[in-house]
Amino acid sequence: MDRRDVWLLLPRPLRELPADLAAVVILTIATLTAVFVPVINETPLRVVFGLCFVLFLPGYAFIAALFPEAGESPTSEPNEGPTDSSTPSVEKPSAVPGTDAAAAEKEEAATTAPSHSREGIDGIERVALSFGLSIAIVPLIGLVLNFTPWGIRLIPIAVSVSLFTLISVAVAARRRHDLTPDGRFSVPYQTWIETGRSELFDPESRTDAALNVVLVMSILLAVGSVGYAVAVPPQGEQFSEFYLLTENPDGELVADGYPEELERGERAEMIVGIENNEYEPTNYTVVVQLQEVEQEGNETRVIDRQEVDRFSTTLEHNATHHERHVLEPTRTGEELRVQYLLYAGEAPETPTRENSYRDLHLWIDVVEER
Repeated sequence: MDRRDVWLLLPRPLRELPADLAAVVILTIATLTAVFVPVINETPLRVVFGLCFVLFLPGYAFIAALFPEAGESPTSEPNEGPTDSSTPSVEKPSAVPGTDAAAAEKEEAATTAPSHSREGIDGIERVALSFGLSIAIVPLIGLVLNFTPWGIRLIPIAVSVSLFTLISVAVAARRRHDLTPDGRFSVPYQTWIETGRSELFDPESRTDAALNVVLVMSILLAVGSVGYAVAVPPQGEQFSEFYLLTENPDGELVADGYPEELERGERAEMIVGIENNEYEPTNYTVVVQLQEVEQEGNETRVIDRQEVDRFSTTLEHNATHHERHVLEPTRTGEELRVQYLLYAGEAPETPTRENSYRDLHLWIDVVEER
């Protein structure tokens, strides 16, 4: 089976689709593949296709639907050949107004008048408007989705932008089909290929050949630099998030409603949150202490400490863990400090606030059972 047989297997509307519109359809499908297909969506292809999908394709398809005509430069074609001053001019008598001869004369003048107008837009204008309209269209789609049950999420955004782009492509293809072949806009890619081939492989001079080599190397260097920047993004700040949450009556986790007073033996459930932003898998250890402290000026001195809980977890980069922890004090006292100490790795033999990686604390009063 040769290439022509494979081409004939495609549906007729796809075979008749202009090359630029077919490229828009292919890039849209490739973007959805790079975003939703496992393994592929973890590669830099997702970023490359995603940028083109958001910043260019919707605007280009919309412009193609609005302006199916080819852009033409203003032209002025002479209707008469050179005149000889020595030849006497013979003026044709004007027809009597209101007669058939006058109507024919008016029609002839309209058809022979030079044309100085153009209906379409050229390629440079299309590219510039494509970027501008894409930047306007995608936020408008997001604004509309914000008032729908789906909201602004990945799947609704991707589906909505894809539908807008493909509908615009269908309208553009239909409008171009209604025009004459000479009046339709088309991308002269074959001319570009032939021109590039002749410039690269058949230069007019050694200077042109050297410039062509420099140009190709510059393009390859630029593409390689962009590809490396996308594939290997710079590593950001390394840190770990450490926080305390509680569960409200609706079952939501909130940073509120912390216990302030407990009876001895009363249980209070807390949620300890850890988020790994260390750019590597990390083992964490959390130590929970009930401390009796006293204030000395601006310093807080620990008089007595009692470990009430300890747990460990291992997180991949950018992963989050919520550990449900039950706080059950076994001693009474006022202004007791519940200290949460986070360690990257194993905790030392004597955990303190000074040797911890992160720390949190609550102040509670523990009273006797009523």
